[in-house]
Amino acid sequence: MAPVPPGVRFLFSFNKDQWYRAFTFILTFLLYTSFHLSRKPISIVKSELHKNCSIASELATASGGGASQLPALISLHTDIDCSWKPFDKNNYKQLLGAMDYSFLFAYAIGMYLSGIIGERLPIRLYLTVGMLCSGLFTCLFGLGYVYNIHSLAFYVSVQVANGLVQTTGWPSVVTCISNWFGKGRRGLIMGVWNSHTSVGNILGSLIAGSYVSSNWGMSFIVPGIIIAAMGLVCFLFLIEHPNDLKTMHAQSSSPVSRQTACTGWSGVNGHKDMYLQYTQGSTKTYDHYQNSILYRKGGDEEPLLGRETAAIGHVPLQQVVVVKSESEPSAISFMGALRIPGVIEFSLSLLFAKLVSYTFLFWLPLYITKAAHLDAKKAGDLSTLFDVGGIVGGILAGVISDKLGKRATTCAVMLLLAAPTLYGFSMISQFGLGPTVAMLLVCGGLVNGPYALITTAVSADLGTHKSLKGNARALSTVTAIIDGTGSVGAAVGPLLAGVLSAGGWDQVFYMLMTADFLALLFLLRLVKKELTSSKSRPISTVELKEH
Repeated sequence: MAPVPPGVRFLFSFNKDQWYRAFTFILTFLLYTSFHLSRKPISIVKSELHKNCSIASELATASGGGASQLPALISLHTDIDCSWKPFDKNNYKQLLGAMDYSFLFAYAIGMYLSGIIGERLPIRLYLTVGMLCSGLFTCLFGLGYVYNIHSLAFYVSVQVANGLVQTTGWPSVVTCISNWFGKGRRGLIMGVWNSHTSVGNILGSLIAGSYVSSNWGMSFIVPGIIIAAMGLVCFLFLIEHPNDLKTMHAQSSSPVSRQTACTGWSGVNGHKDMYLQYTQGSTKTYDHYQNSILYRKGGDEEPLLGRETAAIGHVPLQQVVVVKSESEPSAISFMGALRIPGVIEFSLSLLFAKLVSYTFLFWLPLYITKAAHLDAKKAGDLSTLFDVGGIVGGILAGVISDKLGKRATTCAVMLLLAAPTLYGFSMISQFGLGPTVAMLLVCGGLVNGPYALITTAVSADLGTHKSLKGNARALSTVTAIIDGTGSVGAAVGPLLAGVLSAGGWDQVFYMLMTADFLALLFLLRLVKKELTSSKSRPISTVELKEH
């Protein structure tokens, strides 16, 4: 007989629980990849929206000798080749910034509510509805091109609606992945898992870039269809918690258990009908079953009476299965979540860290277009290198923080290095493609590393903090507070970039460097606490001073 191939032996080395854990890891990774994939097109399309107006202006300037031909030239490009109205004015940067702000401000406000709502609803259904609605609104933005819509109010209202429904994503997937993975090596696991952000940005850039020059509406419609399709996948396959599987297996195996329990017993005193007893708090219910009696109390089963137990008097006794059940812990309040040590500091730090990251997300392709004089597609493709660096930075931050047991210190060091690197990028990007590529990778790692660590491993640590006394239902609320505060910065950053870029891109980079230093400032107390701790431990177990 031929030996079993090593690959097959490797696959069979994993038990069923490990397979389900891997499946949940991959599924939640793909689900949130589709969220970021649907957010990226706006940054790619920006340079196309105003592209032709800029060309018309340059051509008009170049033909300055023929004054009589100037009005005709401007009229020709305004009517035929000019950019998409209403972004054809000199204040187009402010209008594009307002579109970013409308999405991100709605996202920030909605995030605070989303975590609280998500704690009280089934994650699978909540996430599915959010993804279907997000797909709808993303497609609606693209249909503005198909139906020749030039109303700023239309685009802003679609962005606001999309921002609100997209808040269903982050608290849901973080809660789900934290339910399946414990605290061991959480930084590494979350660092790898959080690369979905950069993968989504890269795929979104490539998909949007392939349509932007010919039909920018499809740059939104295709990602919208993808996230809606992933919403259906979520509904069909997402397993919220390992206990859900235990319940399913218990239900599927109960007929076998009943049959096994009754083997060799023909009843006592003519009674063969038994009952299934459930206990929820002080309430007991009895369900009638044939040939069995079970006692249930929550998710773990244990025999109450052995098979060898004899019938006493005329009462039929048989093997009883006990399923322990405790009352569900109540969801934590907003103020209760804020009192968890470290939540406020990390939230404020993320506000400024996410400001930097999202400014790059929404404005980097346009900056590359202007600085490197590339078309929209090439600029979009080049901007993906920032996200490639972000993948490496997020994983590196997770590994280092796991090794040292110091989340805040890891973030602080990366933020300290990021500020001068941003200044270097603003200078080197003027000297050609090669230096720009290298600096994009470095900036992506240093900017997205702290952002990724805070939104994943740190949020999961704080959501399961020892002060909660085992109440895991706080995780979604804590995640929403931290990411919601960060989203305020994500809203402000692109808006400020739109205003400051009118006076030159140098002002934008000074703003980004200032934000990095402020993010570092809010972590200093936690860094001091970690460095003076007598024992290196993960942030979830470090005894932080109460607020």
